[in-house]
Amino acid sequence: MDPLLLSRIQFGANISFHILFPTITIALGWVLLFFKLAWNRTGNDAWIHAYFTWVKVFALTFALGVVSGVTMSFQFGTNWPGYMETVGNIAGPLLAYEVLTAFFLEAVFLGIMLFGFRRVSNRMHTLATLLVAFGTTMSAFWILALNSWMQTPAGFEMRDGVAHATDWWAVVFNPSFPWRLVHMLIASGLTVAFLIAGLSALRHLWGDRSASLRKALATGIVLGAVLIPVQIFVGDQHGLNTLEHQPQKVAAMEANWETRPNVPLVLFAIPDEAARENRFEISIPDGASLILRHSADGVVPGLNDYVGDHPPVLPVFFAFRIMVGTGLLMLAVSWAGAWYLWRRRELPKPLLWLMVPMGLSGWVATLAGWYTTEIGRQPWLVTGVLRTVDAVGPVPGPQVAFTLAIYLALYAVLLVVYLGVLVHLARKAAKEGDPEPAPAAADRALSQPARATE
Repeated sequence: MDPLLLSRIQFGANISFHILFPTITIALGWVLLFFKLAWNRTGNDAWIHAYFTWVKVFALTFALGVVSGVTMSFQFGTNWPGYMETVGNIAGPLLAYEVLTAFFLEAVFLGIMLFGFRRVSNRMHTLATLLVAFGTTMSAFWILALNSWMQTPAGFEMRDGVAHATDWWAVVFNPSFPWRLVHMLIASGLTVAFLIAGLSALRHLWGDRSASLRKALATGIVLGAVLIPVQIFVGDQHGLNTLEHQPQKVAAMEANWETRPNVPLVLFAIPDEAARENRFEISIPDGASLILRHSADGVVPGLNDYVGDHPPVLPVFFAFRIMVGTGLLMLAVSWAGAWYLWRRRELPKPLLWLMVPMGLSGWVATLAGWYTTEIGRQPWLVTGVLRTVDAVGPVPGPQVAFTLAIYLALYAVLLVVYLGVLVHLARKAAKEGDPEPAPAAADRALSQPARATE
C-alpha cells in the first residue's frame, strides 16, 4: 500500500466530491438573484415561486459544500504536511482571504436569504441574495487564485527551501489565473443551467405545466445556450495559455510524442507510455496544429521533450476528451431547446427525456476538466517548486487506505441522498406547485384558530 498513491487518491476523491457543490452554488446564487429581480420588476408571482423552490436546492448544496470543504482542508496537515511547510506562506493567506471575504459573507446573509423574506424589507432581502451570490464568486476567486498559482507560480522567491511572497499582485494574478477563473465561472453557470433544465424537464414529464416551471425551464435552456459558445471560446484561449506556460500538459492532452509541425488532432487512441506511441489512433490531419497554433504547419510540443517530467498521458488524454465531448453535447441540447422556445413550440418528449440525465452533465464536464488540470500538473504539486512525492506525510499506507474507504462509502451515501432529495423536491413541486413564500410570524399567528378558553 503506497502512501503516496493512496494519499493522492484520497485527496482526489475528497476534492471530486467537494467540487460538485461549489460548482452549483457559485452560479445558482446569481440565478436566484435573477429570479428575485424579475419578480421585483414584473410582480409576476411565478418568479418568486421559482425562487423559493431553488433556494432550497441552494441551501442543501451550500451545506454539503461547507462540510466537504472542511474535510478536504484537514488533509493539508495529515497527508500533505510538506505542502504547507514549503508554500504555506502563500497558500495560508489566500485560504484565509477566502474565509474572511467570502465564507463569512455567505454565512451571514444566507439566513436572511432563506428566512427573512417577510421579516425584513424586500430591498434588504434582495441585497442579501446579492451578497450571498457575490460571496460564492469571491470564494471561487481566492481558491482559483491559489490553484492557478500552483499551476503557474509567480511573485515569490525561495529562501531556505520555503516560498515567500515578493509581489502579492503577481501571486494572485498569476499567468493562468484570469482564464482559469473565467473558465470555472462559466462552467458553474453551465452546471446550474443544465441542472435547472433537467429537473424542470422532469417536472414537465410528470405533468407540471405551472408558470413558474415554464420560467425556470426557459431560464435553464437559454442560460445554457448562451454560455456554451462563450465557454468554447474561453476554453480555446485557456488552452493557448496552457500551451505557453505548461506545454507538457498540452502534449499529454493531445497525446503528441514528438515536437513537430503538422500535428494531427487525435480523436481517439490508447496512448502507450512504454512504447511512446499511440495505438488504434483515429485523427484529423493537421488538426492539433490548426487549433493550437492556428496554422497547419504550426509546431506543437511533444512528450519526448519532457521524459520523466510530464504527467501520466492516458488519464489526461481521456479526461480532456470527455470534457470536450460533454460540452459539444451541451451545445446541441441547449440550442435545440432554445430553438423550440424561440418558435414558441412545446418541447418534444424525446428532448425532455434527454434533458433529464443532462441535468448532471455540468458535473461530468467539470470533473473531467478538473482531472485534466490537476493530473496534468504532475509530477509537480507546485510547478517547478514542489514535487508531489516531496510533500506527502509519514502516514502509513494501511491507515490512509482505511480512511479512504470510509470517505468513499460516506460520499457515495451522501451523493445518493442529495440526488434523491433533488428528485423529491421536483416531484413535490410537480404535484403541489412551487412553494409560497413563508408567511411572517404575525401572519402565522393570525391564521391559527383561536383556542377555546376553559
